[in-house]
Amino acid sequence: MRSRHMSGAGWRRAPRLLSGVLAAVLAVTACSGDEEAPQPSPDDDGGGGSKPTAVWPFTGLPAPGALPAHRAALVKIDNSTSSDPQVGLAAAALVVEELVEGGLTRLAAFYYSTLPKEVGPVRSMRATDIGIVASTGAALVASGAAPQTEARVRQARIETVKEGGPGYHRAGDRAAPYNLFMDLRQLGKAPVMKGKRPAPYLPWGKAKKLTGGKPAKQISVQFSGGSVTEWKWGGGSWRRATGYAAEGDDFTPANVLALRVQVTDAGYLDPAGNPVPESVFAGKGPATLFTGGKAYKGTWRKSGPDGRLSLRSAKGRPMPVPAGKTWIELVPKSGGDVRYSR
Repeated sequence: MRSRHMSGAGWRRAPRLLSGVLAAVLAVTACSGDEEAPQPSPDDDGGGGSKPTAVWPFTGLPAPGALPAHRAALVKIDNSTSSDPQVGLAAAALVVEELVEGGLTRLAAFYYSTLPKEVGPVRSMRATDIGIVASTGAALVASGAAPQTEARVRQARIETVKEGGPGYHRAGDRAAPYNLFMDLRQLGKAPVMKGKRPAPYLPWGKAKKLTGGKPAKQISVQFSGGSVTEWKWGGGSWRRATGYAAEGDDFTPANVLALRVQVTDAGYLDPAGNPVPESVFAGKGPATLFTGGKAYKGTWRKSGPDGRLSLRSAKGRPMPVPAGKTWIELVPKSGGDVRYSR
């Protein structure tokens, strides 16, 4: 897998790094022994005396019934050439990609049923994360934040785990600040992880209820003039053609959900002097659901940062997301773009 960014001179390819050390790390990555808190299936009304099917909140997949002893964790992961290779994405339940300063993006990865021993590189939080995590009760795992962001996250009553907290460590073979990693197994045992069980993150439903889809085997999501994420459909899942995870450790979702969002100024500059953007994950806007090699257009709505996400088809009907792993793209309405082809 190769990483690509756009510049004025065209596409620039970043080198792919494969590490024997990474392979060893992945070998010890395993399930925490718990599963995501089951929720009633949106496709089972419990009628006829049958017991409603339980599903995991971040995937909509059937749950065997074991309840977790910990809340979910949302880990902020670097998504630049300096992060290569990213560690632990394959174990995530759901991933959100968001715009950050300099036209780059960062990943917000939810972990719940599986808590890997190594996830990272872990980076700082942004105001955008409030809308991503507020409805879940998950702990926000990030290296830190600017004072303005810290104050807003605190006001939103979001639990945070910053550097110095349980599970953090620095890798000796990487340069700072891209050498900070999180042991979610260790964090899962900490008191901070005792909290509420998440409600279903997306409006899960059956694929057969989707109508009007158009063939889509390739997706190009542009966040800025210098950042594009590309996807290819095959073998029942989407794969990033542009990413930084090592072979075998990337997130391969059944669904890619592109949501057009308003981007505002967060009100401060990063150390390099770049304005910090905030993607407002609240309100409403266009949505495109990519699943099963097809694209379904509609709209999204969210009442506020802590509101539940709802989707409607182009005809105004509820648009369900088929059960499975999902990658959400928060695409700027201005300066961003979503394209797809057969």
